[in-house]
Amino acid sequence: MCEETSLDYDLEDGYFAALDDSDLEHGTLHVSVSIRKATGFWEFMFHTEGTVTVTCDRCLDEMSQSIDADNRLIVKLGAVNSEEDDIITVSEDEGILDLSWIIYEFIVLAIPIKHVHAPGKCNPAMSHVLEELSADRSSDEESAQPLDPRWSKLAELNIKD
Repeated sequence: MCEETSLDYDLEDGYFAALDDSDLEHGTLHVSVSIRKATGFWEFMFHTEGTVTVTCDRCLDEMSQSIDADNRLIVKLGAVNSEEDDIITVSEDEGILDLSWIIYEFIVLAIPIKHVHAPGKCNPAMSHVLEELSADRSSDEESAQPLDPRWSKLAELNIKD
């Protein structure tokens, strides 16, 4: 016999502030948790939707990153607390599972490794500085390293269709 329970959480800035060691500070998310009790374990299905604020890797301004993730977790009772892949064992003596950090980890895992504004949306002043520094570095590299004579003949070739 399976029993099912659903929980809904609306997470905002206060949620991120309440977590210790949270790298995220701002966001608006809705998390739906479906809990199915089976024989000997509980299956948790998480659906997370919303946005968090992250720093753009290119211009260092804040940007909104959308989150849409589905995660699964198996929880069972045991002698001691432990975690293995997507299976968590909760001590029978304690019998409490705090979902706050688990949900946070799912949110962080849903954020792409590279966060960059859409083309043309980066801070214009920072983009200008990056272009100048990139141009300076590439011209320095070209002048510092003479062209290998073995390759100089290739530069003279003009390939036509």
